[in-house]
Amino acid sequence: MEKSIQAIIVASASFLFMTILFAMLFVVCKLNKKSCDRTQAGGRVQARGRAQARGLVQARALRNPPKTELSSIAVDDSAAFDPSLRISMTELVHATKNFSADLIVGDGSFGLVYRAQLSNGSTVAIKRLDPGAFLREFRAEMETLGNVQHRNIVKFLGYCISGPERLVVYEYNEKGSLDQWLQDASSENDDMASLSQWGVRKPLRWETRIKIVKGVASALAYCHGLEEPIIHRNIKASNVLLDSEFEAHIADFGLARSIDTSHSHVSTQVAGTMGYMPPEYMAGPMAATVKGDVYSFGVLMLEIATGKKPNLPTVMDGKQVSLEEWAMRMVAQNRQMEMVDANIWREGLVEANVKEYFDIAGRCTVESSRDRPVMAQVVESLDLIPG
Repeated sequence: MEKSIQAIIVASASFLFMTILFAMLFVVCKLNKKSCDRTQAGGRVQARGRAQARGLVQARALRNPPKTELSSIAVDDSAAFDPSLRISMTELVHATKNFSADLIVGDGSFGLVYRAQLSNGSTVAIKRLDPGAFLREFRAEMETLGNVQHRNIVKFLGYCISGPERLVVYEYNEKGSLDQWLQDASSENDDMASLSQWGVRKPLRWETRIKIVKGVASALAYCHGLEEPIIHRNIKASNVLLDSEFEAHIADFGLARSIDTSHSHVSTQVAGTMGYMPPEYMAGPMAATVKGDVYSFGVLMLEIATGKKPNLPTVMDGKQVSLEEWAMRMVAQNRQMEMVDANIWREGLVEANVKEYFDIAGRCTVESSRDRPVMAQVVESLDLIPG
């Protein structure tokens, strides 16, 4: 009897042991299956992530096409307006080191500008238009710059078209753009408009600023006085380049328009830059006129003399006002000397000349275009100011 009981106990223990073993195996299998499922799901997620990453790279590649391979260049059109220069896509790609970011010197309308040295040793500026820029802007710039010759307009050396690539070649201006000198200068009161021993730009002297203003005015008067007047439509500090002698050169004619004897050209495209744009242009599509350039030039005059950015509001009496309104109020209060950039060297600054300067700027920036002077009159008025 005892043996029977022992046998039953052993059998029960064995059954219980096997049951527990099978249960453990079942649990382990379930855990392994879930782990496997998670691994597969993770793999799918990672695959989706990789696909999305590839998509982002492809999207960036579309926005920023890969650098041009010399072996695949097929030149469609190119021209050099200086017989000493060789303009070709191969030449320009080499000169810019395949459009190296290290050679970028500016960000003009519709594209980046590179400093480059051609095979003949000439240093030039090359503007590479954005892929999304309209071909019309490129053609407008070529046609405009190819037909104008003035000492205060940047010299156009040639162009090159190859597939989607559109390059414009200009003379290189050593001192860069005017906005860099107005906004990046140090606060030193030094009468030398050059770089300090630490490489910091020193503030432009009053006489140098007058020289720049006169140069821009002369170039605009020339454009407006042509048989078919040319409207620049985007006069601003970044579109004024300075050579080694701080002589001004207007650049970036991508928005320029030739107009007939009616002095108007209707455009559905917004022209200009906020802060410099005349009020009539902001009202919507309308006839572009030379008086629009006069207004932008007047704003530029204010920026050059005051150092204030036109696209940023100025605080006056606790309120934010535009640069033009601030200037108008300051002139009305006979505070012209206070308007002059605090960084300008004061020695030799004549109050009468400063007042005449702001008077000219005020006449250029009146709201009604018909009340603004033409650029030829502006040049005559500026010639009376020493500098």
